[in-house]
Amino acid sequence: MQALRSLFMCLFFLFSLLIISAATALSTITPSRHIIAGETLVSVGGSYELGFFSPGKSKSWYLGIWYTASTDTVVWVANRETPLGDASGFLKLTEQGVLVLLNSSNSIVWSSNSSRIAGNPVLQLLDSGNLVVQDGNKTNPDNFLWQSFDYPCDTFLPEMKIGWDLVTGLDRYLSSWKSTEDPAPGDFLLRMDYRGLPQVLLMKGAKIKGRAGSWNGLYLTGQGYGVREPNPVSGYEFVLNKDDVYYEYRLRNMSLFSRFVLNPSGGTERFTWVYQTQSWEFAFTFQADFCESYALCGPFSSCSINNNAPICACLKGFVAKSSKDGNLGYWSDGCVRRTPLACSDGDGFIKYSGIKLPDTSTSWFDKSMSLKECKGLCLGNCSCTACANLDIREGGSGCVLWFDNLTDMKEFTPGGGQDLYIRVAASELDHAKKKSNFNKRQLLAILLSSAVFLMGILLVGLRLYIRKKKLRNEGFRRKDCREEHLGEDREDMELPLFDLTTIANATNNFSSCNKLGEGGFGPVYKGTLIGGKEIAVKRLSKNSGQGVREFKTEVILIARLQHRNLVKLLGCCIQKDEKILIYEFMPNKSLDFYIFDQEGQSLLDWPKCFQIIGGVARGLLYLHQDSRLRIIHRDLKPGNILLDDNMNSKISDFGLAKTFGGDQSHANTNRVVGTYGYMSPEYAADGIFSMKSDVFSFGVILLEMLSRKKNRGFCHPDHVHNLLGHAWIRWIQDKPLELIDKTFCDSCNISDVIRCLHVGLLCVQRVPEDRPSMSSVVLMLSSDVALPPPKQPGFYTEQSIPESPSRTLLCSKNTFSTTLIEPR
Repeated sequence: MQALRSLFMCLFFLFSLLIISAATALSTITPSRHIIAGETLVSVGGSYELGFFSPGKSKSWYLGIWYTASTDTVVWVANRETPLGDASGFLKLTEQGVLVLLNSSNSIVWSSNSSRIAGNPVLQLLDSGNLVVQDGNKTNPDNFLWQSFDYPCDTFLPEMKIGWDLVTGLDRYLSSWKSTEDPAPGDFLLRMDYRGLPQVLLMKGAKIKGRAGSWNGLYLTGQGYGVREPNPVSGYEFVLNKDDVYYEYRLRNMSLFSRFVLNPSGGTERFTWVYQTQSWEFAFTFQADFCESYALCGPFSSCSINNNAPICACLKGFVAKSSKDGNLGYWSDGCVRRTPLACSDGDGFIKYSGIKLPDTSTSWFDKSMSLKECKGLCLGNCSCTACANLDIREGGSGCVLWFDNLTDMKEFTPGGGQDLYIRVAASELDHAKKKSNFNKRQLLAILLSSAVFLMGILLVGLRLYIRKKKLRNEGFRRKDCREEHLGEDREDMELPLFDLTTIANATNNFSSCNKLGEGGFGPVYKGTLIGGKEIAVKRLSKNSGQGVREFKTEVILIARLQHRNLVKLLGCCIQKDEKILIYEFMPNKSLDFYIFDQEGQSLLDWPKCFQIIGGVARGLLYLHQDSRLRIIHRDLKPGNILLDDNMNSKISDFGLAKTFGGDQSHANTNRVVGTYGYMSPEYAADGIFSMKSDVFSFGVILLEMLSRKKNRGFCHPDHVHNLLGHAWIRWIQDKPLELIDKTFCDSCNISDVIRCLHVGLLCVQRVPEDRPSMSSVVLMLSSDVALPPPKQPGFYTEQSIPESPSRTLLCSKNTFSTTLIEPR
């Protein structure tokens, strides 16, 4: 009897436990039910659990999701930034389908959001770890009103997405905990950057710390471990279309547990669950070695831990910019080209295999292009620095082009990474080097062959001597402009030296009838040489402040610039007190005539206008990136943009130009010179100039061309803003066409005009870092790449410029420039 009573009590106790378990371990909840501390929501398969928890020794309470097999491994937290003070909170689902977390005083501390109202809302924890609010009991993702996978914390789970919903603007990214006991968002983020070819970045605040790279069809290029076959454990997927760009992975065996974690120190680690030991096993870390530190070796350099020290090495055709080495054997200054690109058919590619592709934030890509077409497209663009296949599967397909410095490259062990084609000058190509490596027998044969033509060479030389003597008698002699007159500046470059008498005769003794214009440097005259060749003569005034040394520097600088969108320097003259530059003559005047003059406006239709815009952008890109020296113009304005007989734009007047070193991004001066209305805010106010100063000036010109109004002195009855402010107002009012001059309407493509206005507003943003580089501007104008929204422009209204006691501002109106030449 006693035994029967004991058995009955045991059964009763077991039955009670089952009732309690059924009451606390729910699978779904509706608006009629809520969850309090001690109760949990368990996924149908029993893998995950939702409830209240307090991490470590913390006294704060949170609503979170954890593994049922490992209850201390939390994968998602709802109220990360608004913890509960005790365990008396509760979670409920409203009739509208919104999740709300309330504290003991019924105040909302966290809530979800939903763009739709549900007729029958149900909250369910799926076996993927995704907490969803759905309409009814159907688990179709299209039926979800809200899901926790759209708001990841520090853990990346299978079927979760890292990336963007481009339709709604939703950005799904990982953010670390502040500490192991504080789930509030920490310093580190793992997110998708969709500028250029999308790539996954590890960020600390606004600074890039590491880069998993872009997708190559099989894996992210930063994880190029040579995997060419399907992974038996997990499958990876990258989606890129007009609506979405994201990266995700799925487990092939759903009974396994795997997770990526972004820890509070910025480490990204992967763990797998081992059932035998009931513990997490470390699989790998993203930061496996020093080479995973972003841009550790600087531009045009690759990093490898497989080599002997140093771990950084310049690409072929490049040399180290600095000999500075750290204890780890690396340099951050990177490398520079040994031989500048010729921007001609002579350039070619050096192939690198097993490489982590460079940063793709300023790249361009096409999914259908072949590698041969990709290389041809790169060689046809002077700004292109490298190319590669977009997809490495089945022999490779697609095209990726780079237009800027190549940074953050890594060499993998054989079989990993992918092929990258670096553009170099002809002299750097392997076959060119082989041709120059002749043996003695070949050299002797060449010498003997050359001797056969010796007499012919002597005859040619004699003829050239006679011709040179004849030209000298006419007052025009050919010689190196740096010999005798330019002192020790002797380089492999010749520039004709004109005689003063020749220039005076060509300009009718500098007649006022021949004057084309005048700036702060002095007047410019039209001249005609013997034989009928027309020239433009820039005669520096004696009080311009430019001495012989500065003039020599300007001559040497301009003589190096060879681009079809820059005015060509034909020669110079240094005689008596005269300092004169001779340029090619531009018959169609300067751009300001076609923008602001009523007669000129009738001659400029939209196709010509767009052609001029593109030419100015390409010329400025050459100055900033593709010339031997990085050059900041500092006085870009319509009056300094000349037009040839085919209306091709050419940038002129380099009297205020400054040169930068390869690693120099900005400089400061106590003497601000230029033209007010085109000067950037940081330059006019503080004397800080950079490539972004020229970008600002370009943006002003672009807006002036579209509106045919001057920025300086613009007047509107509705406000006191200048042209930039007026353009900004019309943009945010979604009335951009009200800015466009009506004379363009008959010949313009509306989408092209709006795009140019968008680019112009991006260029004149107040903060220099927000403005695009000229390589990006050229790409924006020549393709349909998505543009970011512009921010408020600098110099929004006309007002005086703040001036510090130690800084002098020299500026002028739109027509002239005040020139103060400083040594470069």
